[in-house]
Amino acid sequence: MNPYPSCIVFDLDGTLVDSAPDLCAALNHALGALGRPPVPADEVRHMVGHGARALLGRGLARSGEATPELVEAGVPPFMAYYRDHIADGSRPFDGVETALDALAAAGSVLAVCTNKPQVLADALIAALGWTARFAAVVGFDSVPRAKPDAGHVMATLATAGAAAEADTAVFVGDSITDVSAARNAGLPVVVVSFGFSDRPAADLGADVVIDHYDQLLPALARMNVAAR
Repeated sequence: MNPYPSCIVFDLDGTLVDSAPDLCAALNHALGALGRPPVPADEVRHMVGHGARALLGRGLARSGEATPELVEAGVPPFMAYYRDHIADGSRPFDGVETALDALAAAGSVLAVCTNKPQVLADALIAALGWTARFAAVVGFDSVPRAKPDAGHVMATLATAGAAAEADTAVFVGDSITDVSAARNAGLPVVVVSFGFSDRPAADLGADVVIDHYDQLLPALARMNVAAR
């Protein structure tokens, strides 16, 4: 019998993948096109997770005005650069692939629920050689309302063919958006402490916080037992 939940839904950026280097490069490319100074990489890590427009707004605000018009002007150069450099520096967090392999071998369905645009989520997954790992990858523009709306999570479960087993699914993320999405969908949630959150992981209200992916399987096994 599978000791883990029947379906594990993962956030992408900051949870499975450290994509900060490429997001930082794309942001700074766009800021340069707008005549603004670059943002240091360590600051960008805490700006991401809410979409390109929010990232551009935060990057612009660091050096002056961040009007909606300026944000929209920055979207095309940001998107074009990021699409062409989506996995130059992005890498899976340590232990991710070992954990995914073990979960799949045990029979768990794996899925990705991300506020990344669908085309970019698919491109990043493909660039990492992960296309066959996930039963579903659902970006924000493939659903009527994105995370933290419960519909995004439920659509991911349905696409993965796991909607009927939603009561034994778990969400794994790194931000308050992920925790809120999981709660809204009625799912327990694991948070990674090394992601892109703008606040300490312990303050996000998750059921479990892990500091490394070697802690994920034991945490999921305990959660699965508790749910029975």
